[in-house]
Amino acid sequence: MQINGTQIDDTFAEAFPMKATRLVITAHTPAWARAAAQSLSGFATSVIDCGCEAGIEREIDAADTPDGRPGIAVLMFAVSSKELAKQIMRRVGQCVLTCPTTAVYSGIDPHTSRAPLSDLAPLGGALRFFGDGWQIAKMLGETRYWRVPVMDGEFVCEESAVTVKAVGGGNLLLLARDIDHALAAAQAAVAAMHQLPNVITPFPGGVVRSGSKIGSKYAGAVASTNDPFCPTLVGVAKRTELTAEVGCVLEIVIDGLTDADVGAAMTAGIAAASRAGSGVLRISAGNYGGKLGPYHFHLRELAASIGAAGGASASPAPGASLGPQAGSGTAGLARGSGGDTP
Repeated sequence: MQINGTQIDDTFAEAFPMKATRLVITAHTPAWARAAAQSLSGFATSVIDCGCEAGIEREIDAADTPDGRPGIAVLMFAVSSKELAKQIMRRVGQCVLTCPTTAVYSGIDPHTSRAPLSDLAPLGGALRFFGDGWQIAKMLGETRYWRVPVMDGEFVCEESAVTVKAVGGGNLLLLARDIDHALAAAQAAVAAMHQLPNVITPFPGGVVRSGSKIGSKYAGAVASTNDPFCPTLVGVAKRTELTAEVGCVLEIVIDGLTDADVGAAMTAGIAAASRAGSGVLRISAGNYGGKLGPYHFHLRELAASIGAAGGASASPAPGASLGPQAGSGTAGLARGSGGDTP
């Protein structure tokens, strides 16, 4: 199968179950909300060695945030509920609590979530102790918030973050003639994916050059370079997936709140990358023969939904989840108002 002259390999991307949450970070200005979000999602590219995978999902208008201020939605993914809870507490405590003017809220509504609910992770319930006894609880409806005194006023934080079952490890491999064509295609694909809700591409700029395989010749290394896709090893390695004209391969990894979200993002990425120019020779994906995870995204099935090879733009597949959205039921949460003592 070809789309816009780009060959779509007859293979599949293999993804695996994860646990995830959405946090909504608000601040006095969009710049400070983004500063906190970028800090929180730093060093969060791969669960192999980072503890979690995290990234900015989207900006949120002030009219749609819990406290009526500019906001940023961040998605965080981990391999277990315990690890996710640990990463939430550490990253919010070190990167959001410390950032001027910020507040943080759970961004998944348990009543409307289309992703299966997993658990509640401590948020303000753990961070409140920074207040050294001066912290104050406030109930709005059924939700508890904490107000922690800090040097610029108060840090407002929701008691808990709703977590859901999620999907990690969806991926595309873009095989191009050279680095310029590969980068152009990868950036176009990432930009298209970022138009969709409920997904992130956690690596720098959304793109991975160091695609990996499981295991290594060296003891203790859990992953190593994906040598069948390394252009400099053609003719040297025992096996290669490349032809002579392929000069560069880049990967995009996608995490999503549901498998439908990951499939929609991959479809959008295929469409965008295939339109990026004749230098994109093939689009492939990484898998481990079905042994790594239960979610298999077959590229030709995704590509078939894009439309004719003339360049129809991609859209989410029918039934794709719009996903849990940040609620606005706590609008008007006022700093300095009364509340229950802890």
